[in-house]
Parts: sequence; structure tokens; C-alpha cells
Amino acid sequence: MEVMPKWVDAVLIPLISIILAFAISALVILAIGEDPIKAIRIMVEGTFGNSTGVGYMLYYATNFMFTGLAVAIAFHARLFNIGGEGQATLGGLGVALVCLALPWPHWTLALPFAIIGGALFGAAWALIPAYLQAKRGSHIVITTIMFNFIASALMVYLLNEALKPQGSMDPASARFGEGAMLPRMSDILGFFGIPFSSAAPVNISFFVAVVACILFWLLMWKTRLGYELRAFGHSETAARFAGISSTKIIIIAMLISGALAGMMAINSVMAANRLVLNSVEGAGFIGIAVALMGRSHPFGIFLASLLFGFLVQGGAEIDFWTSIPRELIVVIQALVILFTGALDNMVRMPLERLFLMFRRKRPET
Repeated sequence: MEVMPKWVDAVLIPLISIILAFAISALVILAIGEDPIKAIRIMVEGTFGNSTGVGYMLYYATNFMFTGLAVAIAFHARLFNIGGEGQATLGGLGVALVCLALPWPHWTLALPFAIIGGALFGAAWALIPAYLQAKRGSHIVITTIMFNFIASALMVYLLNEALKPQGSMDPASARFGEGAMLPRMSDILGFFGIPFSSAAPVNISFFVAVVACILFWLLMWKTRLGYELRAFGHSETAARFAGISSTKIIIIAMLISGALAGMMAINSVMAANRLVLNSVEGAGFIGIAVALMGRSHPFGIFLASLLFGFLVQGGAEIDFWTSIPRELIVVIQALVILFTGALDNMVRMPLERLFLMFRRKRPET
């Protein structure tokens, strides 16, 4: 029997954790001699004060949605996929190869194939750790971390030796054709007469990420495969007694996880119109925090992605307008991760005792 209502676990506990993280961050800002209220105001105004700030926030949030979903599906199968960074990196290679392969006449043709390319390369990079976990017992955390470094080294080699245009000094691929350029939010909203900054990089990938959230929900809670994934995550022993193959679940979960991480590249690579080094920019690791805060639910992941998008964009504004180092945002992110992950019980247990106390008193009233 559950002690607390579901909305407490889904909304109240993460909200309290965020408030605690920001409160400690405010103390850190005070300690370095700056005004925390001014810092928060700059973050809010720089993000929501104009459509450019909103656009950048949504651009970052798009990346975090893909990587957050990638981590979440592995979580449901009780797998800790730390390899989102490497899988997104290889997904970028898949997207770049698709975009460079043909002179695409229009983005409506290039985008579906780019999604397939990114998903296939991301899934392929997750397949070997999945196989090693399922067949050899190699811990998924160790192997996926190792594959992050391998992916980074491989990308350095390919961009310097294979994909770099002749005569170029920049370690990046050639630029894609105009047909592979995705419409930005300014183009989409402008069609309906709604003004939006053309300087903001947010594009149609944001809506692809939202659709991915919806499909994730349908998969996990409306299909047999989703039920098997969740059953395996709750109890591997019980799942085996029910006839669910652990090898199948581990490999499928990791393949879908890698594919979702690889799909992030349609935003980061196609928006830049070429493949560059470090196109992932840490989104694979932030996806872990997004999945934790979002309780591995697509709606929670959507909201957590917006929060972390706000932190990244707000951090850029703080760095530009104040003497507060941008690295402070990394501290805030770390505190959010700390409170929503490692210190989750610090908030949860007092609330459980509180609800239990009210439940015991209820019959007396």
C-alpha cells in the first residue's frame, strides 16, 4: 500500500529538491560576493525576456529530451546506460553520412532518413555493451563509459582524416546541402504569422522530440514489450519465471536507448549544418539527471529538459552580464542531480512520515 499519493512523488518531491538546490546555490553566490537575486533575475530575463532566449532554451531542451528518454528506457529495465554521450556522438556520424550522401531536394526527405541514420548508429554503438552485459555479465556501466571515450577518439580521427574537406584546417565535415537544412521555429511560427527570433537555433527537431516522448509513453504503458521491460526492471527473477528472456530485454532496451540518444544528432548536427567535434556538448550525461528528475516518465522528462535548458541558457546570460563564472551553472546542475538522486530520501522520508501520520489520524476525525 502506497503511503504517499503519486503526485507527491512526481511533482512535490522534485520541486522541493530543486528549491533546496537553488537555495544552496544562492549561498554559493553570496560566498563569492555576488547578489543571488540579481543572478536569478538575469537568468530569467535572459531566457524568457525575448524569443531568442526562449529559442536557445528549447534548443538545449530538445537535446536533453532525447538523451533523457534514452536513459529512462534503460532505467525501466534496471540498466544504467552511461553511454548516451558516445551513442549521440555516433548518431551524429550517422546523420552526417546521410546528409552528405545525397543532394537532398528538401528537408522533408532528408529528415526521416537522418532520423533513421542517427538511430541506427546510436543503437549499433549500444549493441556491443548490451551483448556483453547479456551474454558475458560485463557491467553495463563500465562498458558504456569505455565506449564514450572510444566514440570520442573515433570521431577525432574521422573528422581529421576522413570527413574533413581537402584544404580545410577545421576538424569538421563539409557543410550539408540546402535541402538538409531544417526549418527553424521562426520559419514554422512565421507561417502562422507569429513572430519569433530567427537567431534562435531551435528547429523542427523540438517537435520530433515531443513526438518521441509520446511514443515512449505508448511503448512503455500500452504495449506488451513495455510491460516486459518494466516487469524485468522490477524483478528479473519473477520476469524469468514468467517466460521473459533476460537476454532479449537487455539487448532490446539498450538498442532503443542507443537509438534515442543517436536521434539527438538531428538537432545538434543538422542545426549546425555540418558535423563538428563535441557536437553533443555533454547532453548525454545531462540526460541522466533529466531521467532521474523526471522519474523516467516522458512528461517528467519533458519538464526536466526545460529546466536544464533554462539552466544552460541562463548560465550563458550570467557569464555575459556578471562576473559570476559560467561554471557555477555546473554547480547548480550538480546540486539538482544530488538532491533528486543521491539525496532523494532526505526529502522523501520526512514526507512519507508526514503522510503516514495524517493517514493514522484520519479514522479518528
